[in-house]
This record gives sequence, C-alpha cells and structure tokens, in this order.
Amino acid sequence: MRVSLLEFNINGIYCPQADTYIDAWRPVDRVIISHGHADHSKYGHKKYLTHHFNVPIVKHRLGKVNIEGKSWGERFTINGVHFSLHPAGHVIGSSQVKIEYKGEVWVYSGDYKRENDGISTPFELVKCHTFITECTFGIPAFSWKNQNEVMEEINQFWNECKLLNQTAIVFAYSLGKAQRLIANLNLDIGKIYTHAAVENLNEVIRTYKNLPETYKITRETKKEELLGNLVIAPPSTHGSSWLKKMVPYVTSSASGWMTFRGARRRRAIDRGFVLSDHVDWKDLVKTIRETEAENIVCTHGYKEIFSKYLNEIGYNAFIENTPFEENELLVEND
Repeated sequence: MRVSLLEFNINGIYCPQADTYIDAWRPVDRVIISHGHADHSKYGHKKYLTHHFNVPIVKHRLGKVNIEGKSWGERFTINGVHFSLHPAGHVIGSSQVKIEYKGEVWVYSGDYKRENDGISTPFELVKCHTFITECTFGIPAFSWKNQNEVMEEINQFWNECKLLNQTAIVFAYSLGKAQRLIANLNLDIGKIYTHAAVENLNEVIRTYKNLPETYKITRETKKEELLGNLVIAPPSTHGSSWLKKMVPYVTSSASGWMTFRGARRRRAIDRGFVLSDHVDWKDLVKTIRETEAENIVCTHGYKEIFSKYLNEIGYNAFIENTPFEENELLVEND
C-alpha cells in the first residue's frame, strides 16, 4: 500500500507500530477479529481481541483460545496506537476497527451492512482519512429490497409449502443469516427446525441475546414433524443425504447472489430470496461518501470495478487482495 499505518502482508492486515494484525489469515501473535465467520476468524493466533458478543462465538468455533472482549467504542492502546471497535451491522458481534495514530484515522470495515436487521447491533458510521471497505456486491446490479418485503416473500413461500404439506427449506449461513431469519419470520405459520450447526450457534447466542424458540433436527426427529414447517440449514447441506428426512420438500436460498437467476439454476434450488448481510452498491457508495475518507482501500468481491469507479469520481482508491469471500457453498466450521 502507498500509505503506512496499516499494510497488507502474507499474514493479514498489519499495523507495524502496534505489532498487531486485523483478521489475520495466518497464525500471528496478536489479532483483532472483526466477526466470527470462518474466513475472518482463523485458528492458531496467540492472542485474540474482539467484541464481547463475538467472544463466545469464536470460542464455540475455534475451541479454547486466549481471547479478550471489548465493548463498542471502548478505546484500547497498543504502543501508542489507539484502537476501538464499532458496530458493522453484518452479523451479531461484527465490528469495524478504528485505528488512530498521530492524528491519522483509519477504519477497517470488515463485512458490513447498513440496514438494521433487528438482531445485530446496527452499523455505526465512523469518519476517517482512510477507509478499508469490502466490495462483495460492488456493482450496480446489486440493489436490496427492504428486509420486511423479503421476509414477507419467505413467509408466503412457507405458507404455500404448509398448504401442500411440504417441508420448506431455506439454506442460510449458520451464523448471521440464520438468526436474522429466526428473529424476523412469522412464527404463527408454524415451527422453525434447524440443522445442528445452526442450533448450536443459536444456543451460544441465546446466552446473551433473545432469540425465538427453534427445534434442532436429530435422528429422532420424524418426517411427519417437519411437514408444513420451515427448516433452516447451512448451504453445504444442499444435495446431501441429510435432506432425505425432509421429503417432500421445497428448497430455497436466502442470499444476495439470488439477484441472478442463473445462480439459483446452477445450484438447483427451487426458490431464491435476495437477502444479504453485506451492503449493496448504493450503500457502498453512500458509506464511502459519509466517512469523508480521502483514501479508499477495496478488498474482496468486485474490488476492481468498484475501485475504478471511485477513482473516476475523485477518490484515491486502491485494491488489496485478501482470502475473504462470500461463498454460498462454504462448509462452515461448526
């Protein structure tokens, strides 16, 4: 990078002055973790720092690790560099990381969304000189509907399945999307059943957040119990033998990638609902503008297209490569 408070190296995003990494992808001595998804929260670091909502999630996924929780806006200093965590709105416990040193302010966004989903702490805008942004959905084709509209579409899908005595299946990430659905769908329609990967995280989150009741699918669960009800399962279960118990069922996916009809076709999914835990194009542009940052570092997703656009409208935009990704077939570590 052309500026030096943070740099990208083979291990991750590094602050040399503090000898501290952010979302490191290789084992390091000290790392600040933005959130609990497997591509940002890796095993093997000596010391972890994260928001206290994320601490039990990281422990659940990684096991016994040396981890310290921080509150929103709590300032902590490492070798003269001031850090603080601010809500990213992506999933429960997801943070942006603010870095301040000698009057220079950087913000690493992690993954983020601007719409309040009713369960994650809502996104907080933090002004800065340099903003590191994801670009997962960084082209104009991605434009999200209001959450309430999408939830109503899923409710209607569920109702249709119930009338036909079918099991309604929604593929969604175990952390974040699953809890968002559980918190916002209409439970008057029926019960929500969950894959063990989802329910295990629900149990962790329920220790500090209210979440409606759900029912874990076990070997003892009978097919008749599932008919007319809704099942939430990780994308990795699609096409697996685990689904045999659900017959007759109708599959669906809740993802920003469902914007493209071809994505649903390629995955052999019956229904697609456009619901993302990332910002769309308009909210990306809005966020860049509102941070008042002069320098924009674009990472994962449509980073080339988005950085080119930013340079055309007067920003100093760069591209940096990371292993972070939004992959609908991600096998989650639960």
